[in-house]
Order: sequence, then structure tokens, then C-alpha cells
Amino acid sequence: MLELQKLQQQSVSGPVPLLRDVYGTVLRRERRRQRRTLDDVASCAGVSLQYLSEIERGRKEASSEILAAICTSLGSGLAAFLAAAHREFAAVERRPVLDLTRPVLPNSLAAASDGTQPVPPPSSILMAA
Repeated sequence: MLELQKLQQQSVSGPVPLLRDVYGTVLRRERRRQRRTLDDVASCAGVSLQYLSEIERGRKEASSEILAAICTSLGSGLAAFLAAAHREFAAVERRPVLDLTRPVLPNSLAAASDGTQPVPPPSSILMAA
């Protein structure tokens, strides 16, 4: 898990990496898995090669519109991308991934809507996918 170690080392805020670092890692991993070039993905997404490179390296914060365009060019959706980023954060922070299909009530001490499982404490990771 070299990428996880790299994210932990890159983080300026301690053990939790910046959102842009995780997003970049997830995008680069998928692009490389598909054996596609920066130029190919950037062209399909309608962004410059330099901008995509900066996003992948965690140097730029991409808007949701740009992230959606990049995900589409990679044949994925924004929801799948955010779920992958969620898993990456959970791995870096060494915390469990929450079941985001269950409703979370505003009161952190409340039980889940079916009464079977309490809502996780605020220290757990919560990211919508």
C-alpha cells in the first residue's frame, strides 16, 4: 500500500490527508489501471493535460463539475468515485467504513431508524457517496 503511505507523508494536517490528495490518488490509480494517458483522459474530460496532472498530484482543488467530467471520461460516475475516496480515507485513518446506505439521524446518541444499531460517534468517518 505505497499510495497510503504516500498520502500519510504528504499530509500537512497530520495523519489525515487533504481531500485533494485523496481525490488525486483515486483518479490517478483508475487512469493507470485503464492504461490511459493523461492526454487521453484530459481530452475526453475537456480539461488541459497540465490541469489534470495537477489534480492527480493534489496540487489543485477541482470543482464538482470538473471531477464529474473526469469520472465520466474514465467510464465511471461521481458516486463511485466518492465511494472510492471514502474507502481511501478510511484506510488512511484506519477507521471502519460506515454503511452509508443507512440513514444517520441528527442526534448522535439516537438509534438507527430500525432501532437495531446506534448511529456511530462523530469521530467516525462520514462522507456521502
